[in-house]
Amino acid sequence: MSFEIILKELVDSVPQAIGAILVDWEGEAVMEHCLCDPYDIRFIAAHKGIILARLKEMQSAAQAGEVEDVVVTSSKGHLIIGCIDQDYSLVMNVARTSPAALALYHFRRAVGELKKEI
Repeated sequence: MSFEIILKELVDSVPQAIGAILVDWEGEAVMEHCLCDPYDIRFIAAHKGIILARLKEMQSAAQAGEVEDVVVTSSKGHLIIGCIDQDYSLVMNVARTSPAALALYHFRRAVGELKKEI
C-alpha cells in the first residue's frame, strides 16, 4: 500500500481530521494528505522534531522506554505525533471536537502500515 493511500485512509477515518503528514528526520515532508493549506500541515510537522527530541530526553532520563507517540491537546485541536522508525515520523492534526481516542486508534494503525512500507 502506498504512503498516499495510507494517509488518505487515516484522514478519511477520523471525524474532523485536518490532515496527516509523513516527515523525515529533518522535518521535511515526504507525503501529506490534508483538508487544509498544505503549508499549514508542513509547518506543524517541521516543528515536531523539537517536541520528540524533548520527550526522548525525558524518557532517557526516566528510563521509561522508547517514545512511540504523543498527543498534544490545545483549545483548538489535537496534534498526534508518532515515530515510525529512527528516521520517519507521522504527524496528524484533528479538530478539538474529534474524539482523541478514536483518532489515536486510527493513527496507530496507520503507523503500523507505514512501518511495513518503509
